[in-house]
Amino acid sequence: MFEYFPGNYVWNLGVVATLNSGGLIDEVDRACRPIREAAAQGEDAGTRDFLRAWTALTDQLVGQAEEAEKAGHARTAGQLYARAANYLCQAERLQSASTPGRLDTYRRVLELQQKAMDPAVTRVAVPFERTTLPAYFSSAGPGAPVMIMWNGLDSTKEHMYSSGHWAELAARGISCLMVDCPGSGEALRVQGLTARVETEGWATACVDYLESRNDVDPTRIGLVGWSLGGYYAPRAAAFEKRLALVVAWGANHNWGAVQRRRLEREGERPVPHYWEHVLWVWGHDNLETFPEFADAVHLDGVVEHITVPFLICHGENDRQIPVAYARRSYEQAVNSPHRRLRLFTAEEGATEHIGLDHLSHTSTYIADWVADTLAQ
Repeated sequence: MFEYFPGNYVWNLGVVATLNSGGLIDEVDRACRPIREAAAQGEDAGTRDFLRAWTALTDQLVGQAEEAEKAGHARTAGQLYARAANYLCQAERLQSASTPGRLDTYRRVLELQQKAMDPAVTRVAVPFERTTLPAYFSSAGPGAPVMIMWNGLDSTKEHMYSSGHWAELAARGISCLMVDCPGSGEALRVQGLTARVETEGWATACVDYLESRNDVDPTRIGLVGWSLGGYYAPRAAAFEKRLALVVAWGANHNWGAVQRRRLEREGERPVPHYWEHVLWVWGHDNLETFPEFADAVHLDGVVEHITVPFLICHGENDRQIPVAYARRSYEQAVNSPHRRLRLFTAEEGATEHIGLDHLSHTSTYIADWVADTLAQ
């Protein structure tokens, strides 16, 4: 993995996520160069410096975008807004949950994303219990199959958009519903919806919504989840039987066990201020009792209930989630009629967590598998 900040895995992950989601290396370098010393102080200490530096870059791009708009150059403006949203999204992701002004920063991400949106993508709201789940819908045309896409512990639907996975699916005739499920993105930050063990309820809401649309093939609805979504999605597919297939974009077979390892400082963490973030996501306030709750977040006895095609993608050098968990999900999914385990190696790239070091490689592999499977 490209490591701009030697020894600071969390910040480096943010850099490669940005670069592999449409960022430009010159712009990222200009933002990061002044904060190299801050990075050396550890993953938590300099996150406000990170936000200030990347906000300055965002401001610069927004100014350029506004000038392009005044000149009637809509395409140029859209590209600038897209990169600005990407940069600010990744900087916001690294902040503490209690950082003053964090919600304002995220609201600005939403505004920039709306200005950058491709015409084929619209903002939608998925009815869920007494509220809604915020989402973006990419339409591939009337009667198209569709993939529901869920994020993980710390990503947002804005990162799903900037990853371009929806565009890869669209090029293969597949629509995409990018959802901030409870515990993530706008659902958490704005609406206060926290994560839960039983993710099939979210899947039911998404499928119900898609079945209400007249431009979706209701017999070909799949689900993909990355990072912690590698738990969320298989769990949902085990019990929501209207799904036609499921993809774990990064296996997360026993997230609870990983938390106990992290308490012992084993393995890398995805974000700074990690435990504050985790408690926020799950709606807990006591770290001493949280591990016992988290023990329920696993797929043992669950993936056996998956009865649709199941793809598991994992990097061999994933420093957050052991590759053994990918093998365990595969070995236990004995009732899937078509299961596949794809491990990405250091030689080819995409070997880090969810393939962030070569995101397009993982993305296109998944899109091809989904297209082939839906065609069958």
